[in-house]
Amino acid sequence: MASIHETPDAQTAKTARFEARISAEQKALFLRAAALTGRSLTDFVIASAHETATRTVREHEAMILTDRDRKAFVAALLNAPAAAARLRKAARRYKRRAGA
Repeated sequence: MASIHETPDAQTAKTARFEARISAEQKALFLRAAALTGRSLTDFVIASAHETATRTVREHEAMILTDRDRKAFVAALLNAPAAAARLRKAARRYKRRAGA
Protein backbone atom coordinates (compact mmCIF):
# COMPACT_ATOMS: atom_id res chain seq x y z
CA MET A 1 0.00 0.00 0.00
CA ALA A 2 1.44 3.38 -1.00
CA SER A 3 1.26 6.59 0.99
CA ILE A 4 2.49 10.14 0.57
CA HIS A 5 3.53 12.27 3.55
CA GLU A 6 4.03 16.03 3.16
CA THR A 7 6.96 17.52 5.03
CA PRO A 8 6.49 20.82 6.87
CA ASP A 9 8.61 22.86 4.42
CA ALA A 10 6.56 22.97 1.21
CA GLN A 11 9.03 25.47 -0.35
CA THR A 12 11.90 22.99 -0.85
CA ALA A 13 12.40 20.94 -4.02
CA LYS A 14 11.65 17.56 -2.46
CA THR A 15 8.79 17.96 -0.02
CA ALA A 16 6.86 14.73 -0.30
CA ARG A 17 7.65 11.23 0.83
CA PHE A 18 6.47 8.10 -0.98
CA GLU A 19 6.37 4.69 0.64
CA ALA A 20 5.26 1.38 -0.83
CA ARG A 21 5.13 -2.22 0.32
CA ILE A 22 6.72 -4.56 -2.22
CA SER A 23 7.59 -8.24 -2.28
CA ALA A 24 11.10 -9.48 -1.59
CA GLU A 25 11.34 -10.54 -5.24
CA GLN A 26 10.41 -7.08 -6.46
CA LYS A 27 12.96 -5.46 -4.15
CA ALA A 28 15.68 -7.84 -5.34
CA LEU A 29 14.84 -7.07 -8.97
CA PHE A 30 14.82 -3.32 -8.35
CA LEU A 31 18.13 -3.52 -6.48
CA ARG A 32 19.71 -5.51 -9.30
CA ALA A 33 18.47 -3.10 -11.95
CA ALA A 34 19.63 -0.10 -9.90
CA ALA A 35 23.09 -1.65 -9.52
CA LEU A 36 23.29 -2.36 -13.25
CA THR A 37 22.57 1.29 -14.00
CA GLY A 38 24.87 2.62 -11.31
CA ARG A 39 22.08 4.26 -9.33
CA SER A 40 20.81 3.98 -5.80
CA LEU A 41 17.58 2.06 -5.32
CA THR A 42 15.72 5.29 -4.57
CA ASP A 43 17.08 7.07 -7.66
CA PHE A 44 16.29 4.09 -9.87
CA VAL A 45 12.71 3.68 -8.62
CA ILE A 46 11.94 7.41 -8.74
CA ALA A 47 13.39 7.84 -12.23
CA SER A 48 11.56 4.76 -13.53
CA ALA A 49 8.26 5.80 -11.99
CA HIS A 50 8.64 9.36 -13.26
CA GLU A 51 9.42 8.19 -16.79
CA THR A 52 6.45 5.83 -16.86
CA ALA A 53 4.08 8.41 -15.35
CA THR A 54 5.17 11.09 -17.81
CA ARG A 55 4.72 8.74 -20.79
CA THR A 56 1.31 7.57 -19.52
CA VAL A 57 0.00 11.12 -19.09
CA ARG A 58 1.42 12.23 -22.46
CA GLU A 59 -0.15 9.27 -24.28
CA HIS A 60 -3.49 9.78 -22.56
CA GLU A 61 -3.57 13.50 -23.33
CA ALA A 62 -2.61 12.91 -26.95
CA MET A 63 -5.53 10.52 -27.41
CA ILE A 64 -8.21 12.63 -25.74
CA LEU A 65 -10.00 15.18 -27.91
CA THR A 66 -12.69 17.52 -26.74
CA ASP A 67 -16.03 17.27 -28.52
CA ARG A 68 -15.24 20.53 -30.33
CA ASP A 69 -11.81 19.19 -31.42
CA ARG A 70 -13.36 15.96 -32.67
CA LYS A 71 -16.01 17.84 -34.70
CA ALA A 72 -13.39 20.16 -36.21
CA PHE A 73 -11.20 17.20 -37.17
CA VAL A 74 -14.05 15.30 -38.84
CA ALA A 75 -15.25 18.45 -40.62
CA ALA A 76 -11.74 19.05 -41.98
CA LEU A 77 -11.60 15.48 -43.29
CA LEU A 78 -15.05 15.60 -44.84
CA ASN A 79 -14.69 19.10 -46.31
CA ALA A 80 -11.05 19.07 -47.35
CA PRO A 81 -10.22 21.69 -49.97
CA ALA A 82 -9.30 20.47 -53.43
CA ALA A 83 -5.60 20.05 -54.10
CA ALA A 84 -3.99 23.16 -55.54
CA ALA A 85 -2.51 23.05 -59.03
CA ARG A 86 1.07 23.00 -57.72
CA LEU A 87 0.30 20.01 -55.50
CA ARG A 88 -1.33 18.09 -58.36
CA LYS A 89 1.67 18.87 -60.59
CA ALA A 90 4.10 17.70 -57.90
CA ALA A 91 2.12 14.47 -57.45
CA ARG A 92 2.26 13.74 -61.19
CA ARG A 93 6.01 14.44 -61.24
CA TYR A 94 6.52 12.11 -58.26
CA LYS A 95 4.53 9.31 -59.89
CA ARG A 96 6.55 9.59 -63.10
CA ARG A 97 9.86 9.42 -61.21
CA ALA A 98 8.72 6.60 -58.93
CA GLY A 99 7.39 4.59 -61.87
CA ALA A 100 3.97 4.25 -60.31
